[in-house]
Parts: sequence; C-alpha cells; structure tokens
Amino acid sequence: MSHERGRGDGGGGHGGGDGRDGGDAPEGELLQAVFASTGAGVYLTGLDGRITAVNPQAALLLGRSAASLRGADAHEVLHRRLDGTLPPRSSCELSRAVQEERTLRSESAMFLRGDGALLPVEWLASPIRGEGGLLGVAVVFAGIADRLDAAGRQAEQLARLQAQTGQLRLISEITTVLAQTLDVEEAMRRLGRLLVPRLADWAAVDLCLGPRELRRVTVECRDRRFMDPSWCSPLPALPVSSRAPVVRVLRGHEGAVLLGPEEIATAPDTPLAAAHSALFAVLGGRSAIVAPLRSARRVVGALTVARTGPSPFTDADVRLIADIARSAGLAADNASLYGRQRDIVVTMQRHLLTPLPQVDRLQLAARYLAAPVGSQVGGDWYDAFVLPDGVTALVIGDVAGHDLEAAGQMAQLRNMLRALAWDHREPPSAVVDRLNQVMAAVSDAPTASAVLAKIEPDGHDGWLLRWTSAGHLPPLLVTPDGQSGYLEEGQSLLLGVPLGDGVRRHDATRPLPPDSTLLLYTDGLVESPASDLDTGLCRLRRHAAALARHPVQDFCDQILTRAPTPRTDDIALLALRLPAR
Repeated sequence: MSHERGRGDGGGGHGGGDGRDGGDAPEGELLQAVFASTGAGVYLTGLDGRITAVNPQAALLLGRSAASLRGADAHEVLHRRLDGTLPPRSSCELSRAVQEERTLRSESAMFLRGDGALLPVEWLASPIRGEGGLLGVAVVFAGIADRLDAAGRQAEQLARLQAQTGQLRLISEITTVLAQTLDVEEAMRRLGRLLVPRLADWAAVDLCLGPRELRRVTVECRDRRFMDPSWCSPLPALPVSSRAPVVRVLRGHEGAVLLGPEEIATAPDTPLAAAHSALFAVLGGRSAIVAPLRSARRVVGALTVARTGPSPFTDADVRLIADIARSAGLAADNASLYGRQRDIVVTMQRHLLTPLPQVDRLQLAARYLAAPVGSQVGGDWYDAFVLPDGVTALVIGDVAGHDLEAAGQMAQLRNMLRALAWDHREPPSAVVDRLNQVMAAVSDAPTASAVLAKIEPDGHDGWLLRWTSAGHLPPLLVTPDGQSGYLEEGQSLLLGVPLGDGVRRHDATRPLPPDSTLLLYTDGLVESPASDLDTGLCRLRRHAAALARHPVQDFCDQILTRAPTPRTDDIALLALRLPAR
C-alpha cells in the first residue's frame, strides 16, 4: 500500500485500495477491519500532533465522536495530569514518540473524556514510517479503571493486613517485655513506655494491690515536662458504686470503655473518680480508653490511655487496647504471685542457710546469690559449725537445680552431714563416706558435690587445713601478699556415686599462712555460658589475689560483683580469714 494512497483516505491511511490493483484491496480491507473492530482504542496523528483517524473503540472510551476528534490537537484535547490540568507540551511523553522516533509506552496516564471526566489509561505510541520517512504516530490505549479499582481494593486490604500485623507485633512485643521482669511495678512502667507515643499521648496504670489497697503505679506522657512523681501514689478506696468508667472497670462491670470529650468532662462522683479526672485536667485528653487489667481470677487494675490531638480512638483501637490490657493483667497477676512466693522462699532461705558461728580469732563470711531465673533458694549451700572438740568445720556443697525441690534435697544433705560430723570424730573423708552411704538410703537427691574441711590448730600458733572433696571445685587459698592458688588435692567421686569395693576417699592437708584467706565456692561463681570453666577459674584467682588485703566481708562482696555474666546458676561462697601473727 503506497504512502500517497494511505494519506488520501479519509480514515487516515488505512484502507485506500480499490480491489483492482494486484491484491492491494483485500489487504486494505483487512487492515480497515482490524482498525475498526479491535478492542483497544486507536487514534493516529500527523507530524503536527493533530488526530487524523480514530477507531470506534477510541471514540467510545473517550466519550466523543470520531468527527469531533479528527483534526483536533491530541495533546490539548486529551492529555491531562492526575489532577486534571494540562501538562506542558515539552514534557508530554506522547510527543516524544515523534521527536525521538521510537516506540514509547506508559502503564498509567490520564485522558480527558468528552464529559469532562478523567479516564485512566495505559498506552503505547509507535511512530508510523513510510517510503518517504516519518508520517505520524499510532496511539493504542485501553482503560484501566477496573484494574485501578481492584488495585485500590487490594491496597486497602494490604493496609488492613499491615495494620493487623503491626498490632500483633505490638502485642507480642508487649507480652515479651512484660515477661522479662517479675516486678509488677516495673512491668507496668515498661507497658507505659511501649504505649506512649506509639498509641497514645499519655497512659496510666492503677493496680489493686490488696483487698483495700489501690495504687497508681505509673504515668507516662509524651511531654516529659508534665511528669510528676507524686502521681504514682496510693489512691482513694474503690467505692461500692459509681458511674465513673474507672470505677466500673475496676469493679469488673465493664470491658474496655471508649470516652469522648463529653464523658471526659463529666464531673466526678467519688474521690477515686476525682483522682482519675485530675490526670485529664493536667495532661489533657479529647479521647480516651479505660480497660481492665484482668487475670483468670480477677481484675487486678485499670489501664487508661488518652489522646490530646484531633485523632480520636476508634473501635479498632478499643479492641487493641483491650487485648494489650489483658496481656498486662496476666503479667501483673503472675508478678504478684511471684512476689508472694518470693516472700515465702526468702523466709525459707533464712532457715536453710544458718548464721555463721563466732569463732575466736577466725573470721568467717558467707554469701548466697540465687539464680536469675527460679526460686530465691536452690541446691547450693554453705555451712560452718564448731565440733565438740573445738575444731571448726567448713562445708560448701551443690545439689543440681535451683528450685524448691533442690533446696529440700540440699537441706537433707546439710543436716545429715552436720549430724555425722558431730557424732563421729573422724577425718573429713570418713565423714563424707558415711554421708554417701546414708544418702543412698534416706535421701532422694540423685548426686551432689561437696567439700568438708576442718580448721585445726597445728600446735605452733598456726593453723592446719584438712579437707576432702566429693567432686567439688577446689578451694582457693589467697595469701596476704596476693599470691593465690587452688588446692586440688583430696579429690574423689560425687556424692551419690558408689565408690566400689576397696575404694576409699582420702584427705589432704595444708598449713595455712597467717592472715591468709580460704575461699570455698560453688560453680555459679566461675561458670558462664559465655566462657569455659578454666577461664572462670583463672578470673576468680586473679580477682581474689587483688582483694587479698580487703576485710573478709568486703572481700566476699567484691568477689560477687565480679561474678561472670550472663549467669544461670546459684552462687554460694564461704570465706575464712586466718589471724595475723
């Protein structure tokens, strides 16, 4: 099909054959049919950008007649920005197809319809070339409104999913943070710091600490200038009835309550309601939520969150805060139960770890530090007592575990060892042998390690150490000039392990220099997940040598402060300071 015949046709150069010229007419008719019936909009322009032909689908999409479009400047009539304004011709991507003589495309653009509405489209613009060179541009376009609507719905759904994921992540983070402490007030302070400013401008937690005791334990606000320590103080008693939301929530009559300006401004009807309203008077608030901190057994407190800006809380926020309050309530109840258990085990510890004896000229000091996780007592123990012959006995031991079961097993072994050492004037090894035999019959402790030592006068105004070790770490001897070393003799198998026929434990002896320090300890002082045992033993020996001249009480305190971290086990230590000459 020749260039002249294509230009001469009123349809813009797509069907000029008359059917008499070497088969051109059938080809032209085919092209004309394709142009007219294609499902995409098509228009052609000359080099000047004016429309020369428009197919029916283009006219339909644009809401204009083909006649009104032919001869019009395509840029001025059709092209628009997203806001409906006409872009400058110099920045028009469709114009570049002529200037750069290459095919261009766009997946998102706007055409102006005849009714003034904007039609979102995707288009492809391709230069038309003939024998004489560039003739114009063919633009093929399709409406994408349905696709944009679907994408918008998908984006909204994605946004909702992202919001839900963010909420779940926040709840998970709060649950994790609250589980990291068993101090109920510290847990609630952490809760406030997580909520402000992420969800609220300020937050407060009121806790029921007893049948008649109510206390505000934390107030957290975005503007730190308004913080007042006096806010965290006892509150008025919980009234039997009140219309105030905080009272209804604490009484268990309400779930999470959404408050607007009118509810916030309601005059308080009880002293407790007045204390709650005072926070709004100082910190402000146009929207608030009061949610119960509820455990499986009861309401343990109330969480109040407030916003002072123009964005109020929504029903979705109420559900989120209710979930957060539920997690916080369980954490608060667990912490409260732990506090009561801690009081019990502290009392138990005082009875299990007896006071040290007052021994003439010998100075004794001991320390016990519970594992970071678990009870306040465990399987580690120390003991010191004076035997009937006046000799001082020292004991350090360890039953596996740091819970109440281990503490009970420890108490059994400690009492049996005391009784055997008192009743039998034998070397330490023989006493420990007897303990091993009795342990198999009357104790449920599987195995244990221990050191039994006796401090005896040597007859020359000095002192002799006689000891045996049942699988325990070696005692550490520190001289006053800072020399230190482990006493590794006297080792034998753990308690609870049969020795076999003919196998006996043995003792070791060592003179103790004047003013020296003997340290017995359990493995929590030298073992750490972050390092091996040899490293821990070297560290303890080095620290003890540096503390050789410190008073024995301070010596023990300083040794504990230098214990390895992180720590997973109990620590017991017993120190003996010999008299100077």
